[in-house]
Amino acid sequence: MTTTKQAIDALVAHAGFDPPRCRAVARKLTDAGILPRGSAGKSPELEVWHFVDLLLGVSVDVPLRAVPETVSAYRKLAPGGANLSGAPEHLRRSAGDFLDITAEMATNGTPDAQRDVSTSMLEVVSTWPEIAIREAGATLRFQPVGTLPDHWQETKQRRAVTINGSAFVRAVRAAFKGE
Repeated sequence: MTTTKQAIDALVAHAGFDPPRCRAVARKLTDAGILPRGSAGKSPELEVWHFVDLLLGVSVDVPLRAVPETVSAYRKLAPGGANLSGAPEHLRRSAGDFLDITAEMATNGTPDAQRDVSTSMLEVVSTWPEIAIREAGATLRFQPVGTLPDHWQETKQRRAVTINGSAFVRAVRAAFKGE
């Protein structure tokens, strides 16, 4: 299984995140119960969705005290800002669901699935809650319910962290497959 340290090391080595920030975010997420705690003499064991939580936490530009709430809010973002509360269960997919499935494909998927993930771009916007996935000439945006997709959500600049799909695949595989 993957430890928090291995996940941090993978994000630093393959996605270029700042090591002290990654450690501080991991500590905050662990304190909030989002990442698992280890026990005496045993490191915590992470799953792919924990890796996604850590990735979101280091990608957003918020104070450390706000990281757990921000990660939870970003996981709940809806595709295109649509209200899916009345939709059938199999259609209710949030940004967290999408990223978890993408991370699982990168970790355990076929070479074709991994290639599909590696050709995409993941953008985590900090100025307002938004995650944009750019793949095959299309952009899938996850936003809060009721917001307009493809519209500037504020009157100020847009700040985002963009993670290359191949860096994402390398980081996930380094953390979970030891590659």
